[in-house]
Amino acid sequence: MSDVSHRRGDIASHPDVPEMRDRYARMLGGRDVALVDGPVFLIGLYCAISPWTLHFTTSQPALVTHNLILGIAIGLLALGFTSTPERMYGMSWAMSAIGVWLILSPWIVGTGPDAGVIWNNIIVGALTVVLGLVCAGAATRSGKRP
Repeated sequence: MSDVSHRRGDIASHPDVPEMRDRYARMLGGRDVALVDGPVFLIGLYCAISPWTLHFTTSQPALVTHNLILGIAIGLLALGFTSTPERMYGMSWAMSAIGVWLILSPWIVGTGPDAGVIWNNIIVGALTVVLGLVCAGAATRSGKRP
């Protein structure tokens, strides 16, 4: 009988090892801000649920829809940063713009917002701006145009 058992051995002797290493390096190239993807997603998630967390669904119905949509947009940007970073880091400037809009939105979209709504959007917006600038800076440093 022949030996049909599959032994797991070292792949170092595989003839395609250099090509696999190069491909893996290209795939992960420019991932200077891999640790930012998670916080960006969490900021988007919090922005989307913040109207229910802070209970301003009845007092600010326009801001409820606004924060939900922008939270989903930030979350989708985070997923894009994770799945295709070399194509998506150009959108980090858009994320910074979303952050600025979040800071201004209680007075533009809302009607007589209270301090909790204002501080919520200022903090979420400021974090979004900072994370967007971190992503844009990393994309610029790695030679990719943002």
